[in-house]
Amino acid sequence: MRTFVSAALLGGTALATPAMAQDSAAAFIGEVAADAPDEATLAARCDGLVAEAERRVRALETETGAATVARTLKAYDDLRALTSFAGAEYYSVSQSADTPEKRQAGIECYTRIEEIDTSLALSRPVYDRLKAIDASGEDEATRYYLAQVLAEYDRGGVGLDHATRARIKALQDEMTAISAEFNANIAKARGSVKALPRELAGLPQDWIEARPPGPDGLVEITTDTPDFLPVISYAQDDALRERLMRVYASRAYPRNSELLGQLFTRRQQLAEILGRPDYASLSFENRMLDTPEKVAAHMAELQAAAAPAAQRDLTELRAALAEIRPGQALSPFNTGIARQHVLKTRYDLDPQAVRQYFTYDNVRQGVFELTQDLFGFEIRPWDTKLWHPDVEAFEIYDDGALLGRFYVDAHPRDGKFKHANHIALRKGIIGESLPVSVLTMNLPKGGYDTGLMEHGEVETFLHEFGHLIHSILGGRQRWSGLSGVATERDFVEAPSQMLEEWVYDYDTLVRFARNEAGETIPRDLVERMNAARYFGQGMTELVQLGYTNASLRFHQGAPQDPSAHGISQAYRAYYNAYAPIEIPETFHQEAAFGHLDGYSAGYYTYGWSRVIAADLFSRFEAAGLRDPETALAYRRLILEPGGSVPAARMIETYLGRPVNAEAFKRQLEKGA
Repeated sequence: MRTFVSAALLGGTALATPAMAQDSAAAFIGEVAADAPDEATLAARCDGLVAEAERRVRALETETGAATVARTLKAYDDLRALTSFAGAEYYSVSQSADTPEKRQAGIECYTRIEEIDTSLALSRPVYDRLKAIDASGEDEATRYYLAQVLAEYDRGGVGLDHATRARIKALQDEMTAISAEFNANIAKARGSVKALPRELAGLPQDWIEARPPGPDGLVEITTDTPDFLPVISYAQDDALRERLMRVYASRAYPRNSELLGQLFTRRQQLAEILGRPDYASLSFENRMLDTPEKVAAHMAELQAAAAPAAQRDLTELRAALAEIRPGQALSPFNTGIARQHVLKTRYDLDPQAVRQYFTYDNVRQGVFELTQDLFGFEIRPWDTKLWHPDVEAFEIYDDGALLGRFYVDAHPRDGKFKHANHIALRKGIIGESLPVSVLTMNLPKGGYDTGLMEHGEVETFLHEFGHLIHSILGGRQRWSGLSGVATERDFVEAPSQMLEEWVYDYDTLVRFARNEAGETIPRDLVERMNAARYFGQGMTELVQLGYTNASLRFHQGAPQDPSAHGISQAYRAYYNAYAPIEIPETFHQEAAFGHLDGYSAGYYTYGWSRVIAADLFSRFEAAGLRDPETALAYRRLILEPGGSVPAARMIETYLGRPVNAEAFKRQLEKGA
């Protein structure tokens, strides 16, 4: 999940309220470039935003008189709101605009905005003004926020001499440029293979019919998720699966692996300048698990819990493969079809039969209805400008009051961001702005004949929508820095991961899961889905630990060999140390592993958040998935505080005790 915020993505208007402060970021930014005709228009708008941000930096640095919360902290928070609004707008342009030139303009602008943020984070005059504030008479959230801001300045090296701060600034700017190119390369890295129609045996009929052969008689299959996942899961042609997997596993290589070598080297240099042994130690200091040692302990606990289930999974997969492909060793190329065989023979479950009940329109409506029922808000269409015909827009109301707005950009297209994420386009600030979000996903487009969804894609939709409602419900804050998904970085995934539980609930699915004949999903099919749910989870956790290990180890010292080959070789070693099925030397997955940039050393967040999510869900599990009292408590105690309360305290208030891993371990035992 990317953590930019903005007034809107490419459409809509400034969300001013009558009481809005006229000097606020929301008031200044106004309407966004919904219908910008070209990159020059986007660049001109960026120039104005950058100039205003720089003006506000100078004003804060030269402020005189008493430093106060109302004056100094407000000016600082408003400045940060402006840069985050602008950065998100242009980051979103880089993901979703309709031409390469506009997407490049987006990259260039959000890079400029990040450079301003870097300068601000090293400004000794700004730090001195903030440090002089007496907040003793303020509310707890304000005191907490100011303490966080000052601690971030201290961690960033503001107390070092001018020359050292200049070196830090140069390193940060270099890393920003590297990150921008790295992410742009992933978006561009759309590989493909061609196949004879007869090679498509085993794939769903709607999938085949939606991809007719071209003039050469061949079917083009891309590395986009709606193409890739069905082929890897269902195609009976071994050569086709392997051909596509090899292309997929080497996207953006070698250039992005070279960039990672440069990025990891500079991150280590920065950590050493700041007096830390490595970048992991630096980046964990403001998290729930605040040292590499605590992360390593979490990984060891997770590995011990997952290993028995993973071994069971491997045994079953090897037995299944022996039945359908005698003599083949289990590998990344055949795990998918082996899994399908286990599901059919042991669980009497055919995922293609499950697909018949999920189309995009029904799933979207089902997700909306579920969250409305749970949390008591209402979703309505929003009539606003959109940047592509595929995009939809909605508003969220609570007792007739507008809480926030959001866009859904759900389907793949050339040049667009390739995975799924939520972007908090605007953070909610009381009296100044409403929260605005976008979901950027790559789900099948169409109806029963052209675009059935996998059940896992339904889960993805609900997960990302969980981030969105967290951002909007947590968006009534005094300070933009505490608004929305502003908690510790290793808590942000937990609320969304907890919501995934509802896609296995019959009472939820029966409301929207219908086949082409209009029949709702049968109860016995959902029961079989639940029986099969934990098959493979042990292996999945070990795979996730492989990603986590790579994320951590790459940030515990400079790479010995920062070349593309060296980074790729190190990645395979780190990943294979945990993963139950090793990846071959011809795979270069790190080149398209965007979390190595955005999450740096912190990919462990996903595993840690699954532990928290299972514990949070235990209260629903005891009271009932639609229990209104539990849902209201969850909304009030977990979602609405945004970042105004430490995550550990929110969890303890909600559960009545500190978080523990027992509920998560019980889940894993179901698969052992």
